[in-house]
Amino acid sequence: MNEASPLPVVRNGPLWRLAARRWRRRPLQYLLCILGIALGVAMLVSIDLASGSAQRAFSLSTDAITGRTTHRLVAIGPAGVPDATFVALRRRFPEIPAAPVIEAYGRGEELDGDLLRLVGVDLFSEAPFRGLLGGDGGKAGGKGFVPFLTEPGTAVIAAETAERFGLHPGAADGSGTLHLDLAGRTTPLRLVGSVSSDSSLERRGLETLLLVDIATAQDLLAPAGAPAVPAVGHIDLILEGPAQEAALREWLPSGLKLETAAARGNAVQQMTAAFELNLTAMSLLAMVVGIFLIYNTVTFSVVQRRSLFGVLRCLGVTRGQLFALILGEAALFSLVGSLLGLALGVLLGRTVVGLITQTINDFYFVVSVRQISLSGFTLAKGLLVGVASALLASALPAWEAMATPPQMTLQRSSLEAGWQRRLPWFLLAALVSGSLGVLLLRWDSRSLVPAFAGLFALLMGAALLMPPVLVAAMEGLGWASRGLPVVVRLAPRDILRSLSRTAVAVAALMVAVSVIVGLSIMIGSFRGTVVTWLDQTLQADLFVSPPSTTANRVLGKVDPAIVATIAARPDLRAMVTYNNFDVHLVDQDRDITLIAAGGDVSAGRRPYAWIRPGVDDPFAALEAREGVILSEAVYLRDGKSAIPEQVRLETPEGERSFPVIAAFYDYSSDRGSVLMDRAQVAELWHDDSVASIGLFLAPGADAEAVAAELRQGFGSRQALLVQTNGSLRQGSLEIFDRTFAITGALQLLTVVVAFIGIFSTLMSLQLERGREFAVLRATGMTPRQLGRLTLLETGLMGLLAGACSMPLGFVLAWVLVHVINVRSFGWTLQIALEPRFFIQSLLIAVGAAVLAGLYPAQRLGRMTISEALRQE
Repeated sequence: MNEASPLPVVRNGPLWRLAARRWRRRPLQYLLCILGIALGVAMLVSIDLASGSAQRAFSLSTDAITGRTTHRLVAIGPAGVPDATFVALRRRFPEIPAAPVIEAYGRGEELDGDLLRLVGVDLFSEAPFRGLLGGDGGKAGGKGFVPFLTEPGTAVIAAETAERFGLHPGAADGSGTLHLDLAGRTTPLRLVGSVSSDSSLERRGLETLLLVDIATAQDLLAPAGAPAVPAVGHIDLILEGPAQEAALREWLPSGLKLETAAARGNAVQQMTAAFELNLTAMSLLAMVVGIFLIYNTVTFSVVQRRSLFGVLRCLGVTRGQLFALILGEAALFSLVGSLLGLALGVLLGRTVVGLITQTINDFYFVVSVRQISLSGFTLAKGLLVGVASALLASALPAWEAMATPPQMTLQRSSLEAGWQRRLPWFLLAALVSGSLGVLLLRWDSRSLVPAFAGLFALLMGAALLMPPVLVAAMEGLGWASRGLPVVVRLAPRDILRSLSRTAVAVAALMVAVSVIVGLSIMIGSFRGTVVTWLDQTLQADLFVSPPSTTANRVLGKVDPAIVATIAARPDLRAMVTYNNFDVHLVDQDRDITLIAAGGDVSAGRRPYAWIRPGVDDPFAALEAREGVILSEAVYLRDGKSAIPEQVRLETPEGERSFPVIAAFYDYSSDRGSVLMDRAQVAELWHDDSVASIGLFLAPGADAEAVAAELRQGFGSRQALLVQTNGSLRQGSLEIFDRTFAITGALQLLTVVVAFIGIFSTLMSLQLERGREFAVLRATGMTPRQLGRLTLLETGLMGLLAGACSMPLGFVLAWVLVHVINVRSFGWTLQIALEPRFFIQSLLIAVGAAVLAGLYPAQRLGRMTISEALRQE
């Protein structure tokens, strides 16, 4: 009896040489795969780097000011900490290091209008904290600090900043002078010194700082013609243990509170968390499309080599070796694509950092970013996501190649037959994924992570539904095309015969285009809602405020004498005033914006989400001090749908509860706002300043003429920003459009990834079906007919993807508007459906598919029939 000979052991080296030979023969296919991965990774990395750079720049400048501070003494409200408190603190606790600090923002004329963070410090108290002004032996080192201490109107700037703009601290001529614009008042400051550091990070933190003596800062921030305010912004402290903290809390005067130095940074990070998560989720959508592309490429690679794999299995190659080969290829290409994506992400990050920084300045905090900060964690995350997504997408075709018996591997039709058998399972998987998405979206959670997970589950469910939908649609088209030319009848059949590739390509294109539909509807709805809100809310003829360092927030105050002069004008019908500052919302343990309203700028047209029963005019009740008016973001941002009956706010005299009169729609801030009568604010927070004025002109008054007169009349006292009703609304919409510019860029990149995916699929199908096309040519089909067949197939795939993207895009928009937007920002939007959103999506899908089919169609026209017929 003959014993069966054992199969020879096949080493891995020859397998990799076979793979490398195929890479050289089909380079375009793998280059497209690498490019798709690279773009997905680049989007993710660029968003992370840009937003992280803004946070990093703010943190560095804050750290330069904070130094070794552990705690700070701050005022409850905008009045600041009285100078007398610092004196009393030093006498009561001489062992505790303490230093008064004042902070403000301005623009330097000699710095091309760049933002500067003005910091007023007490030189005698500084040594334990920062050492910035401690002479050459200080932490940062510097020079010229004797005149800083002894002469008024002097300042110290970062050495690198002075060098970049040609300033010469200490010079007697104009090169040693900086003109600082603070809320419309320009003051010349003589630069008497500079600071620098041996640490590159510390130097970056010093770039935007302008240091002045604390008395100089008080003079600069005092209203024109008024004496310096005897107060500081906060008092820095270095506490050595709980005992000192407890003793200090017990001593604290009313109107002050003690907080940790890290509390500010945490608050800033929480402010932008939702904004950054939304951008990150958008970039991940590109990765989802990229996963389809990777899956398609690997699947085609497996299908093309099924006969080779079958021969190799018969020659002794193990299942594990095949699995490792396929995953190894995917890992190699994903690594190359991810590394390329990191480089593209850095370049793209330099482009989008300006857009993200501007949005942060408009809505959150003031920051100046000149360069992106490379983060090792961000780069590692991008690399990990790129490689992991490729391995995940490759696992299924690799497992299938490993598990298929050799005799089945030799049959090229086995994969397509397997997909036909799995159609019911695709339906079931789509149902499960969709149900999971609905459950996650209905989960009553303040976190955005479940909401985005639910959104991705819905998208995955729609993608899993594509194979059955594609089969049904093509079979229907095949039945409807009976009697039509042969090219028309062949197109749907060819799409069905390559279901494993065409279904994935159509699904990827559908997801990408649905993102465009969903975001277009969301942005259009948002813009329409904001336009309506502006039309209803802004009823005054003119709006007056100091020039601000940000586009969306007023940080300065109008000179009280100017307010009185404007109020006395005979051409005014009415004048309303507004002021705002942060106040602590006790129940939610977070800060919101308190608006001191001296009248209703909407003239009774403000849109309300709710008005307390029995109240006819909320603003009349506000002036009567019956309570406060909330913006809906106060409660919706915290996941609460019920409007609170009252709110507790932190005042200088302690916590105090206020009844809620009404809740209004507001889209100027996602932090939430509370409106209170100006007189009541002045009584409780001891602040009667005015940040902006709304002017209702008498009949016949020319708004433009009055605006020009106001700009010129007070120029010597304080430069004012005077805007007409139309210009303010136009400026607000420009801020809105700028905010969503980054979203439009992400949309475009997502479509590019999807285009690469369908182009790669079409190229793969052409290569795979070369012999079939040669038979068609040999039997009489002309090159023109073959080209029309290819374009018809791609057009049908694009048409189906575009048609399916419409309902999916609407669902996506609904989730973005009613779930994610509410949890992110606390805003209620009205969905606006416009035909152009859907027509645009259909044109993009069909156009991308047809464009992707042009090159394969041209290649088919140049094919050599005899060579293609000899291919196996």
